[in-house]
Amino acid sequence: MANVLEQVVPDLYRDQCWINGEWVSERGRRVLEVTNPADGSVIGEIPNLGPADVKAAIDAASAAFRTWRKTTAAERADVLDRWYREILACKRELATVLMLEQGKPLAEALGEIQISADYVRWFAEEARRVAGEVIASPWPGQQLLVLKQPVGVCAAITPWNFPSSMVTRKLAPALAAGCTVVLKPAETTPFSALALGVLAERAGVPAGVINIVTGDAAPIGEALCADPVVRKISFTGSTHVGRLIAAQCAPTIKRLSLELGGNAPFIVFDDADIEAAVQGLMISKFRNTGQTCVCANRVYVHAGIYDAFAQALAQAVDKLIVGNGDAEGVTQGPLINSRALEKVEEYVQDALDHGGTLLRGGRPHSAGGTFYEPTIITNVSRQARMAREEIFGPVAPLYRFESEAELLEMVNDTEFGLAAYVYTQSQPRMLRMMESIECGMVAINSGLMTTVSAPFGGVKQSGLGREGGRQGIDEYLDEKYICIAP
Repeated sequence: MANVLEQVVPDLYRDQCWINGEWVSERGRRVLEVTNPADGSVIGEIPNLGPADVKAAIDAASAAFRTWRKTTAAERADVLDRWYREILACKRELATVLMLEQGKPLAEALGEIQISADYVRWFAEEARRVAGEVIASPWPGQQLLVLKQPVGVCAAITPWNFPSSMVTRKLAPALAAGCTVVLKPAETTPFSALALGVLAERAGVPAGVINIVTGDAAPIGEALCADPVVRKISFTGSTHVGRLIAAQCAPTIKRLSLELGGNAPFIVFDDADIEAAVQGLMISKFRNTGQTCVCANRVYVHAGIYDAFAQALAQAVDKLIVGNGDAEGVTQGPLINSRALEKVEEYVQDALDHGGTLLRGGRPHSAGGTFYEPTIITNVSRQARMAREEIFGPVAPLYRFESEAELLEMVNDTEFGLAAYVYTQSQPRMLRMMESIECGMVAINSGLMTTVSAPFGGVKQSGLGREGGRQGIDEYLDEKYICIAP
């Protein structure tokens, strides 16, 4: 019997890996099942490749690098532009793949495919803008130059929560810079990456420039980190795994881009527009069922408007519709798997045990499976686990504050530093918050900050490096200093 995806999107469905321009699976002795988180049904199978297969992909990328690095920026830009147009032409089909394997509503999936394409177009343009430097020499008659050259073979390890856009956010700048890539998508959501591989092949990406391997994360990750041919690892995922990758890469001194966990504060001052703040929180907190690294994790509301804000938020949450992503009007899908559901339940119970008050939700949804009710908890204690750890679910914990000094002490009391959100109408306060919050990104009076044209990344234990923006391509370029004497 044909798999669900093979029936729905036959032209984009692949249950094989892409190595050196060929779709291969015969070397994989085992397969992994991929399920739809909305109902647990099996939608397809992927090869569970081993170290020998990973080595074959690395060798293919290494061989392709010798040629790809010598192409002109214009040639690389043209290939990426063709890939961009192929993605747009299959936008609906790609969104369907994403919805079935990841669970997010179709409207959200379509939005992710659009930004996936936009990353490819952005870095197609950035390929033409890579420039070196001429330095004023302190020595007569000598010239000092700085060249920018591709790092080499790169490995990209992408997460399940954005299985399409995280692929293009890593691969597009790598290709634009002249690097080649071995991509390891999350084993729970591999088909979005494989479908993008199909479109890259159609666009004329040369054999070996992109290689896609699937299977268990740990052995594949270890093989990528250990191989000296791989000169860079780009990883998006948990801080725990990021630490392991950094340690495994230490013997070969690889370049690292790590986009790791977050604990984003969402701050509402007493002069804020409450309606706008509620709308921003709904976007930041409940998008993708709360499964985003920049998701609002701690909601700090000034005591003067705390009760009014909580009630307005409750009214907005009541309008959310939970269900399968392809159902009409659905705004919240399932959690990715049963472990994610258990984790959310543990966090909610812990918050209640520490004195929190349940305002909305607080239990699995009547739809069953891994669906969970949109939840609001007030009077959350700083001792609760969700005050320190990433929730990754549709739970909004509300904390009270009185002064800026008290607020900043709470906001910065975390090992994480990815994103923050601030709602205020005071410009001096905006400037103070921008300077004082310890994180890589701050959104003021907005619940959505991610865009292809701005650098994305964190500080502290939320990671290293930046993705997107003009800075994104620099992560894949080495600077070489040249001193020329007469």
